[in-house]
Amino acid sequence: MFTGIIETVGIVKSTKKVGGDVRITVTADGFAGRPVNLGDSIAINGVCLTVIEHENNDFAFDVSVESINHTLIGDWQVGVKVNLEMALLPTTRLGGHLVSGHVDGMATLKGMSEDARSWRMEFEVPENLKKYVAKKGSITINGTSLTVNSVNDNLFDINVIPHTFEVTTLGDLTVGDKVHIEVDLIARYLERLLSGDAKPKSSNLNEAFLADHGFN
Repeated sequence: MFTGIIETVGIVKSTKKVGGDVRITVTADGFAGRPVNLGDSIAINGVCLTVIEHENNDFAFDVSVESINHTLIGDWQVGVKVNLEMALLPTTRLGGHLVSGHVDGMATLKGMSEDARSWRMEFEVPENLKKYVAKKGSITINGTSLTVNSVNDNLFDINVIPHTFEVTTLGDLTVGDKVHIEVDLIARYLERLLSGDAKPKSSNLNEAFLADHGFN
């Protein structure tokens, strides 16, 4: 699990095809001196990957075909900058929101403009993900925990404060770029709970019940 609070920005040092999938190595100077062990989880642009090798500030990860098919990792080239966050500990402050590191899909940056000292960025999500995006809800973009300002069909916008703009890769995005999206865990599990095959037959829990009790 992660919080969506980016700890450092790394750089893709190498990519190599291995037995049908991909091994990537990322240099993360910001993790210098941190206790990183083989088998530890690190979120890279929001994708939870396992450390299989590391030397000094270089960390290697195997990326499965499943992850390649559902993320942008297969398009990464040497020199690409990526957001990094180590898995949270029981004592970690939850400054963002609970993030699993399992990307739900890709969104496209449709527009960005200065908004006082912040940047307002508008993204378009695929049809199958728009139902999970709610005004003032949480969303993860390239591993970064953000708050949704407003929603219009499959478009939503966020504000990125100067600090986040500078210490993550969000400041490098241009209109037309694709990003990793992870929807809020609560929305994902709530949908499952409300689906017919997940509810106990004797349960009165449904959308009307939740609306009557303030969950709307």
